Amino acid sequence: MKIELGQRQIDIHVEYGPRKKLSIHIDPSGLVTVKAPNHTADDVVTNAVRQHENIILKQLQAIETARQPQKLREYEEEGKFLHLGRYYPLHELIETNGRTEQELQDDLKKFYFASCKKVIGERIKIYQKQLKVTPKSFIIEESRTKWGSCSSAKHLTFNYRLAMAPLDVIDYVVIHELCHLLHMNHDRSFWRRVGSVMKDYKSKEAFLARYGHAMTL
Repeated sequence: MKIELGQRQIDIHVEYGPRKKLSIHIDPSGLVTVKAPNHTADDVVTNAVRQHENIILKQLQAIETARQPQKLREYEEEGKFLHLGRYYPLHELIETNGRTEQELQDDLKKFYFASCKKVIGERIKIYQKQLKVTPKSFIIEESRTKWGSCSSAKHLTFNYRLAMAPLDVIDYVVIHELCHLLHMNHDRSFWRRVGSVMKDYKSKEAFLARYGHAMTL
């Protein structure tokens, strides 16, 4: 479910169950979850979220601020940089001889974009067969807040910083976005479909929430 708060569209994950009251939770990754009694109408969920608009937006802003890098990286030949979940000296990832710091940063970003596009393309081919879906296209972009997205026109977008993550975490984001081709919101059917392919997907969410801030230039 998507709800507009302020000038933003917020993804809301609704969990229904045998409970008496509705409650709202925001996890460290910024996922907003509404836990509601079975058969709660969508407009009841929407109204409850909007009643807490200020609190939700403040918490989301705090999470996004915490994700921002706290200091500039040092670009030197032996500097350590993440690639697919492991740290490598910079010179093992890109050519470093005779390069200025800005050139090193630019070249490293190009490396991550290319690596992400290659890996994501390979993983999409694997999981689209399992899920029996076919995206129209996918692109790699830079984003501070999103690891991936899926449009109603079946175009997928992935954050280039995923090239820094372990492969199983990349797989989770790919599976997540491919499942949106079947379910555009985060309802129970969506999460059941994600779990049918990756049972421990919550641990991947937790990884991104805990270590995502380190996956940056």
